[in-house]
Amino acid sequence: MDDEVDVQCPWCFQWQTLDIDPQTAGEMVQDCDVCCRPWSVRVTRDDHGHPRVFVDRA
Repeated sequence: MDDEVDVQCPWCFQWQTLDIDPQTAGEMVQDCDVCCRPWSVRVTRDDHGHPRVFVDRA
């Protein structure tokens, strides 16, 4: 089952839900579903495997 995380687009400020594979950690680029501008997404995990997601303009 994927982790769901709500994030806010750094361009248009709309909230969206990201589905993240439980094994995912690191950096990736993803486009906003609303404004189509690119995000730089960084995923880290705590000791229990819970995701921490940081989104910035790419």
